[in-house]
Amino acid sequence: MNDLLSDTYDAKDRSPREHDIEMGRRLQRSSSDMGMEVFNKQIQEVEKQIEKLSVLLTKLKDANEESKSVTKASAMKAIRKRMEKDIDEVGKIARGVKSKLESISKDNLANRQNPGCGKGTGVDRSRTNMTNALTKKFKEVMSEFQALRRKIDDEYREVVERRVLTVTGTRADEETINQLIETGNSEQIFQIAMQDTGRGQVLSTVEEIQERHDAVREIEKKLLDLHQIYLDLAVLVEAQGDMLDNIETQVSNAVDHVQSGNTALQTAKKLQKSSRKCMCIAIIILLLIIAIVVVGVLQPWKTNKGA
Repeated sequence: MNDLLSDTYDAKDRSPREHDIEMGRRLQRSSSDMGMEVFNKQIQEVEKQIEKLSVLLTKLKDANEESKSVTKASAMKAIRKRMEKDIDEVGKIARGVKSKLESISKDNLANRQNPGCGKGTGVDRSRTNMTNALTKKFKEVMSEFQALRRKIDDEYREVVERRVLTVTGTRADEETINQLIETGNSEQIFQIAMQDTGRGQVLSTVEEIQERHDAVREIEKKLLDLHQIYLDLAVLVEAQGDMLDNIETQVSNAVDHVQSGNTALQTAKKLQKSSRKCMCIAIIILLLIIAIVVVGVLQPWKTNKGA
């Protein structure tokens, strides 16, 4: 489909410079290219911001893995601060990218008013497809943040269960674990362990669980704030998908029509060749018949005998 959208060549070496649109690569054009140079710069800026989001996502995943082995409240607090700072940065970038993509979409519609850039033209389809591909990529990155939020919540329960088992020596029931997860207050649960092993040692675990509870809840809240951006993108991508399907259908129909036309031309050529062959055979037969009739009428052998 990409080859049908537009074929652009460098004026110097005449080599193809347009890359696969669905891979998110940019369309290279000359400076007088119906607005494509400015459009490409906008796309590049958005791509850089999405890359930043991917880097921050990796940092958050690494920090989460690190937090699972932490046993001190001070270490957990340090990880919490780092993660909250990164998530705040994610929110700032994500809102900026969403706003920029909306602006680009509006520019795409306005660009249709320019000569040679109307709806359905190669320039219009190129802009639309690259914008849609980038929006889809952004949505996929945002979905990974939502997956991380769910993972942190699930792993929090596992960590709490291990802490209780380590301190008390027994596996706590589900109601006890749920209470710990909801409140973060574990001192009452560890009363017996305090009497057996000493209050100071157990309090260290209590503080770590409380700090972990606060960290998980705050991180979850911040990540949940990004959920609305994800939902908005999901609706937008779905709408764009319907539009792309319509474009694909139109192009597919056009290709089918071209192929049908080629088939009809080939059939016509075959029929034309067949008709010519039949005509030649008919002419030869007709000439033979005429020759036979002429010979029969003139009877040259009788004339020779009479002479």
